[in-house]
Amino acid sequence: MIEPTNTTAFAVSLPQQVSDGAFDPAAFRAYLRRVEEAGFHSVWTQEGTLSPIPMLDPIEVMTYAAACTERLRIGCAVFVSVLRNPLHLAKSISTLDQLSRGRLEVGFGLGRTSRLAPFGVPPEGVVTRFTEGIELMKACWTEPEISFHGRFWQVEAAMEPKTYQKPHPPVWIGGHQPTAVRRAVRYGDGFIGAGGATTAAFAEQVRTVRAELERTGRDQESFPIAKRVYVSVGADDRIGEQLRRRYGGADMALTGTPEQCAHGLREVIEAGAGLVLLDPMFDEPEQLDRLVTQVLPEL
Repeated sequence: MIEPTNTTAFAVSLPQQVSDGAFDPAAFRAYLRRVEEAGFHSVWTQEGTLSPIPMLDPIEVMTYAAACTERLRIGCAVFVSVLRNPLHLAKSISTLDQLSRGRLEVGFGLGRTSRLAPFGVPPEGVVTRFTEGIELMKACWTEPEISFHGRFWQVEAAMEPKTYQKPHPPVWIGGHQPTAVRRAVRYGDGFIGAGGATTAAFAEQVRTVRAELERTGRDQESFPIAKRVYVSVGADDRIGEQLRRRYGGADMALTGTPEQCAHGLREVIEAGAGLVLLDPMFDEPEQLDRLVTQVLPEL
């Protein structure tokens, strides 16, 4: 069992990068058994529909993980929700929350406007599309009769069953810029810092979250803050190579000895993370074992 550091809990990413024909069901189940036995809070996916990096879709991976586990909470950080129809996404989420008996966490992010065109989504009004989609999904999960009239969607209908969790699964909002961080307070139940943000950038985002919580009168203690952390215990630089392809740099990653990784995680926790999502990206079973036996005991 991994004991939280003060009020900090730990999560880990699901093995989602799988090349054609390489998925190993037995290895996936064994990984989840190890995670659940170790006492992690949750396992998480992310979305990357169009990418040269082979990545399985989050909903299907989350569903498989739910069937392989009993206790673990299962999340996505984040769905790029403007690329999906909110009615279909709401239905998928409510279905999975029922199948998992209320173990779902959902995260939403705006994504990059430069990637909208292939999905037929115009850049005009994209923020309104994002926030309206979240409001519509919440209506699907909570209202017996949906009566929704927005700029992009008009719905007079019903959706059953609702989510298993009431009023709905925890909604995490991700983002980088101050306006996006403030949206997390307005539309979400928690804020999750992106893996692409450095610890210093995350610390600034946490300050923005806390200032907005104070401005709006929301309770600081009931609004969780999380951070995805790309981590590699050891000297392997494959994680750096992929992060440079994805973000143009790798200064956000924690790499090196167990002591160095533990030091970096302590800085993330001190910056304000109540939930730390560990994402090794490569050799997940081996990295998981190193994290559990060598890194987390140092915290």
